[in-house]
Amino acid sequence: MTSAAMHIARTGLDAQNERMRVISNNLANVNTTGFKRDRANFETLAYQTITQSGAPSTAETKYAIGLNLGTGVRLAGTSRIETQGSLQQTGNALDMALDGDGYFQVQLPNSQLGYTRAGNFGRSPEGLLVTAEGYQVMPGITIPEGATAIAVGNDGTVSAVVPGQAEPAQLGQIQVASFPNPAGLTPTGDNYLLETAGSGPANIGIAGQDGRGRIRQNMLEGSNVNVVEELVDMIETQRAYEVNSKMISATDQMLQYVNQTL
Repeated sequence: MTSAAMHIARTGLDAQNERMRVISNNLANVNTTGFKRDRANFETLAYQTITQSGAPSTAETKYAIGLNLGTGVRLAGTSRIETQGSLQQTGNALDMALDGDGYFQVQLPNSQLGYTRAGNFGRSPEGLLVTAEGYQVMPGITIPEGATAIAVGNDGTVSAVVPGQAEPAQLGQIQVASFPNPAGLTPTGDNYLLETAGSGPANIGIAGQDGRGRIRQNMLEGSNVNVVEELVDMIETQRAYEVNSKMISATDQMLQYVNQTL
């Protein structure tokens, strides 16, 4: 008797432990602005073919089915679920939410563009529209000192009443980025995603056009994490982990029996 069953159960423990980590991260970010939950995806490891289906069983017959033994499981990857989070009214003129697909563009410190759904923006000392970390929202928009009645249209047009003028002045327009495969964007933390070869190049355009979401001022998009669903997944993962653990114990007892008896 070999320890193959014990090794297979160990891969199950590793996979379920990684799934629990994904669930834990989802629950930890239940109140994170613009957060999208992840789903763990599993795949089988290589199979050992003992008998090939269709191979000769005798000189005149062939096996109808084969004998294939699996070697375990592994976490193939995580899928980001892009469903819309609930929109929450904030009353802050510089809070914005995307109602639909797309991402805000942000200039990161390394001059690389980051993409985010979190629209909790603010004004820098220089008057620039920035994120909570102070990163500039692209394309750059400057809000003059003393500007009042700041308004953001559904198409991203930013206007305000500036000192010395009676009528609102247009300050710029926030553009929205979309991707052929948004699931291919890689997360870097701080609510930012980066373009990859898997996501395809960013398509920059006006909010509300060509499938891009509209911008909603005075609102923020909440996380799309459903606590009840995550708790159900957590219980399922825990039970699967326990079963794999019992499999290791059972296999160990069988090996012990063989060593002591034979």
